[in-house]
Amino acid sequence: MPRIVEVTLALAGLLVLSPILLIIGLLVKLQDGGTVFYKATRVGLGGKPFVLYKFRTMVPGAEKIGAAITTSGDTRITPLGRFLRRYKLDELPQLVNVIAGDLSFVGARPEDPRYVTLYNLQQREILDFRPGITSPASLRYRDEEKLLDGADWHTRYVHEILPQKLAMDLAYLKRKTITSDIRIILKTLGGILQ
Repeated sequence: MPRIVEVTLALAGLLVLSPILLIIGLLVKLQDGGTVFYKATRVGLGGKPFVLYKFRTMVPGAEKIGAAITTSGDTRITPLGRFLRRYKLDELPQLVNVIAGDLSFVGARPEDPRYVTLYNLQQREILDFRPGITSPASLRYRDEEKLLDGADWHTRYVHEILPQKLAMDLAYLKRKTITSDIRIILKTLGGILQ
């Protein structure tokens, strides 16, 4: 999708959704007085780090008391956070990332730098593409945290899930079209509304 179209759609989305964004922001703040936004360092196009914005869905200081990835039954997630995650409302602030040029609407989800260092040469090809808000792997692994249970969750993520996600998204990115991007966006919206 051309950048000008993405920026226009992201600006329109922020404008139309501004009342919802304000309400969510107030609810997040009122639940425990913590910050409204979660700012995560992620790796983008060309391996360049950037700050990814989300509504905070975990208790304040969650990154200091648990894993870097949300695992099955993660007790750090707040009740409001569970609702926001279920309907992907926590992702809405990423429209700002689209406007800034960090994200596209469709592209591989940007990864934590700790995991990018583990990519092999072929997997690093994913960094030749702008990451996105949604992708085929995002749809397939929509409930990824449920797969990350038990003591070996890290091994399973690094050796099974992450390679599968990267392969799936890289294959898509090498052949994507505007039409296929629209299909992914519609499937994402359909999945949210289920």
